[in-house]
Amino acid sequence: MSSRHFLIVVANPAVSTTLGWPVGFWASELIHPYDTFLRAGHRVTIASPRGGRVELDAYSDPRDASGYSKEDKLSLDYLNRPSFVDLLENTPALGSLRLTDYDAILVAGGQSPMFTFRGNTALLEAFRAFLDSGKPAAALCHGTCLLLDLTNADGTPFVRGRRMTGFANREEDFADAAVGQKVMPFRIEDEARRLGADFVAGPAFHPHAIRDGNLITGQQQHSGEATAKLVLAALC
Repeated sequence: MSSRHFLIVVANPAVSTTLGWPVGFWASELIHPYDTFLRAGHRVTIASPRGGRVELDAYSDPRDASGYSKEDKLSLDYLNRPSFVDLLENTPALGSLRLTDYDAILVAGGQSPMFTFRGNTALLEAFRAFLDSGKPAAALCHGTCLLLDLTNADGTPFVRGRRMTGFANREEDFADAAVGQKVMPFRIEDEARRLGADFVAGPAFHPHAIRDGNLITGQQQHSGEATAKLVLAALC
């Protein structure tokens, strides 16, 4: 495969409306696909819907006192590289990019997407442009919530009849129990099924990714590499 140029989109910082704390993107959902693409000999641009500085969800940082992601050695490696951290300080806004310069898009998740992706015109139009052009369009974990707002030309839900995955109910159950209250304002699995999607959930917190045509989805934070590999396979 000749060298390609990939676009990875991460969420801008936000505040959770359910918990009241700062939220961002999930480290492994950027870094693991980023590393997979680079090791395959390709270029990657990291962007965000609004542009500017982006921030990790604290629990996704291997250095966080919680220790929740302490086993994520790959993310720790990248977060200790000044050249990589610099990329997160001033991301280009999606609207400033010429999307035709990229061979595929991958949208990372985290907590912020659940509060910032729904109805985000710039993100929806960018993702739709890749879908319509036949290029791979991938979304990970809570990043898959953007699919809930996509529609077909006739107004029907884009996900109706499509195989997809995303952060699953059993994983939301775990998160709610760990925090002691409802973490997310809605559940992707419930909403996707309501719209007619064939939502396929793998075992909780295990790598799981699905391809349906040029739509590629990954279940949660352990699915970044699997999702990226499906993107690469779609370009072969």
